Amino acid sequence: MENQKHCFALDLKNDPTLIKEYVEYHKNVWPEITESIKNSHIENLDIYLVENRLFMVMETSPLFSFDKKQKADQNNDKVQEWETLMWKYQQAIPNSKSGEKWRLMNKIFEL
Repeated sequence: MENQKHCFALDLKNDPTLIKEYVEYHKNVWPEITESIKNSHIENLDIYLVENRLFMVMETSPLFSFDKKQKADQNNDKVQEWETLMWKYQQAIPNSKSGEKWRLMNKIFEL
C-alpha cells in the first residue's frame, strides 16, 4: 500500500477580521493539535485560503483511518477545544449536512 492524498473544502465566515484571526491561529497551531495530527498517521497537511474558502490537502500513511482519527479526536479534550474555537470562524459550505465541517472532495483530474 502507498500513501493516500485527501482533499477537503470548508468556508470561513466572510468577515475580514475573523479571517485574519483564523490565519493568525494557524501560524501558531497548538502543539496538542499538531501532535494529534501526527499521531494519526497524517504525514503532511496543508491548508490554502482564497477569499473565504479553505482547501486542505492531507497526505496519509497506509496506517491512517478516518474512523480512528474521528474517535481519537472525540476523546481528546484539547482537540475538542480547538474545534469549538475554530467554529467561531468557520461555516459549512453550501449543501453540507448538519454539523458537517471539512468536506471531502472528489478527484476529477490527474496529470
